[in-house]
Amino acid sequence: MSATSLETKQRPWWLSLIIGIFAVIIGAVLLWSPAKTKVDTWFLLISLLGLYWLVTGIFDLVGLFTDRTAWGWKLFMGIISIVAGAYILMYPIASGLALPRIMVLVLGIWGLLQGIVMLIMAFRGGGWAAGILGVLAIIFGGILVANYSMPGAGLSLIWAAALFALIGGVVMIFQSLRGRSA
Repeated sequence: MSATSLETKQRPWWLSLIIGIFAVIIGAVLLWSPAKTKVDTWFLLISLLGLYWLVTGIFDLVGLFTDRTAWGWKLFMGIISIVAGAYILMYPIASGLALPRIMVLVLGIWGLLQGIVMLIMAFRGGGWAAGILGVLAIIFGGILVANYSMPGAGLSLIWAAALFALIGGVVMIFQSLRGRSA
């Protein structure tokens, strides 16, 4: 039995729509933020990243109630996202000032893992949007892991995160609306 012949349930269309809208808002705020300095933008990114991880982790765990396929990966990614998001929200200044390189490395590893999980889901019938997001997450994670020790890596992360959030959010919104009409 091939991976593409397995039937998997997709998460509810409205859940993907909410996550997509949230991602577009984050990307737009990061690209067109009124923050005047790079420090303000970095702090905004840290806060939004923590909130995004927390909400995504919660949605991943809630999604387990409707779709139990690959539940181990979904549970793992949901718990990791919640823990990382909660830590960032509890200690945003420490996360932003003391650990920028580690944050970039952790985000890169998270992007790689998230991309692999999304590609697996795409090959199991999750749709082309999951495949596109998986490839984008792997590219994004690979770039961050390869360059995490460079000075300014945290600040260059702003543009990369903004573009990833915008593109991924638009794809998720499109796919959720397409799933609703089907």
